[in-house]
Amino acid sequence: MTSRKSMDQTRLDNMDSTTLLDGRNGHVGETAVIGILVASDRAHSKEYEDEGGPAILDFLKEAVASPVEVHYRCIPDQQDIIEEALIELVDITGCNVIVTTGGTGPAVRDVTPEATEHVCERMMPGFGEQMRSISLAFTPTAILSRQTAGIRGSCLIFNLPGRPKAIRETIDEIWKAVPYCVDLIQGPYIDMNDEICNAFRPKSARRR
Repeated sequence: MTSRKSMDQTRLDNMDSTTLLDGRNGHVGETAVIGILVASDRAHSKEYEDEGGPAILDFLKEAVASPVEVHYRCIPDQQDIIEEALIELVDITGCNVIVTTGGTGPAVRDVTPEATEHVCERMMPGFGEQMRSISLAFTPTAILSRQTAGIRGSCLIFNLPGRPKAIRETIDEIWKAVPYCVDLIQGPYIDMNDEICNAFRPKSARRR
């Protein structure tokens, strides 16, 4: 595994990699297992370098105070392969959260929302609604996005856009609801760096 210090060197450049983010001093959380799933034919074939995965990784590195075990996958835009990867990350790897990027538009090969819906037991439509609302402030084509979210077992899965700028604009806001959602589905306590992402929890659920 790789420490937080060497994260910028690895940048998740392996198709299947695991990275450990050490917790910050004084954190009050528990280790969370988080999956980053990139759905992209061209990134998978190495036609171009994946930028979506590293953008999500950068957010986790900056925003999460408690330890995180990150599992990265880069796979083609193929529904059965996406479903298999999601199931493996939840049922075998034990992810508490999976963040996908890519494949959420109206193109024929954009099937990440369908794969997400197929493997989830309960859907969380508020995530997609809020993400489109955030993105519409920056681009009118945000209405073309079909991002969604749902729960499989004790894991929250949600879809992000594909471009790094859009990923950061979206995850900065969406993640404010993620730690408490994970609490409610009996996952680990994810402590945050409040200066980067001041996540909401009711007072009764806070440890600090």
